[in-house]
Amino acid sequence: MRGKADATRRRLLGAAALAAVPVPARAAALAAGGLVVRPIARDLEPVPVIGMGTWLTFDIGSSGAELARRRQVLQALHAGGGMLIDSSPMYGRAEAVVGELLQQTGTAARIFSATKVWTSGRAAGERQMRESLQLWRLQRFDLMQIHNMVDWETHLDTLRQWKAEGRVRSIGITTSHGRRHAAIEAALRRPGFDCVQFTYSLADRSAEARLLPAAAELGVAVIVNRPFDGGALVNRLDGQPLPAWAGEIGCKSWAEVCLKWIVSHPAVTCAIPATTDPAHMRQNMAAARGPLPDAALRRTIADHVARL
Repeated sequence: MRGKADATRRRLLGAAALAAVPVPARAAALAAGGLVVRPIARDLEPVPVIGMGTWLTFDIGSSGAELARRRQVLQALHAGGGMLIDSSPMYGRAEAVVGELLQQTGTAARIFSATKVWTSGRAAGERQMRESLQLWRLQRFDLMQIHNMVDWETHLDTLRQWKAEGRVRSIGITTSHGRRHAAIEAALRRPGFDCVQFTYSLADRSAEARLLPAAAELGVAVIVNRPFDGGALVNRLDGQPLPAWAGEIGCKSWAEVCLKWIVSHPAVTCAIPATTDPAHMRQNMAAARGPLPDAALRRTIADHVARL
């Protein structure tokens, strides 16, 4: 028991030490420590391939028990080396909760902050982005995304200006649930986007037809939402025995298999599963370490899951 406690203490001390390291150097240290990292934009530091979403899971009240649970999730993300946290004004109180917990834990300097603008009109968009900065308690965002393409041309012009002024570091656009792929591909061909976010999983492979190839062609980073199909995918797989090939890529759970399959696609930068369970967050972060499936194993995994 003492050996296990000592190992936990060393891991936590190591994580705390990394908090004081500048972000680019920290990303390099994480990669050296075994995390798979990839860049969000050409001129920005890489991030681990597993991050965290906040849709539904961080839209909570102000009760101490609920906040404590989300704080444990955030701490599990940090302990596993995670950096990217994604949110949106659409997600109710999620941004406010993230901001409060970052202040409580003193970890704002350790994250790669990603949120969205979700309104129409230039003035409304700027006002909403300023409000998001206040909620997160930040001076700038690492990534600002245009949520579900709402008034995207207007916001793209604004975000180009904000990026030039240093108020955001990179610009993205999003969709989900397999929607509007042709429209978002056309948008990506306009200058200015560093990143695109969309749905991709073993339950929804529609992005393979055009969005993943387009992102690779254009050199645009890809953030994957709904990697577990809203939880339905892992609910279906849990209880099924893990095949022997799962051990070949260091997976001890179906969640890790699903995430490693996603981030092994060469066009994918980061997947952002959401959870309210610290144990699940630790499981998710395990997928950012160790070997990833090659093309042949990717086919094997997809075929196996399709038959279950």
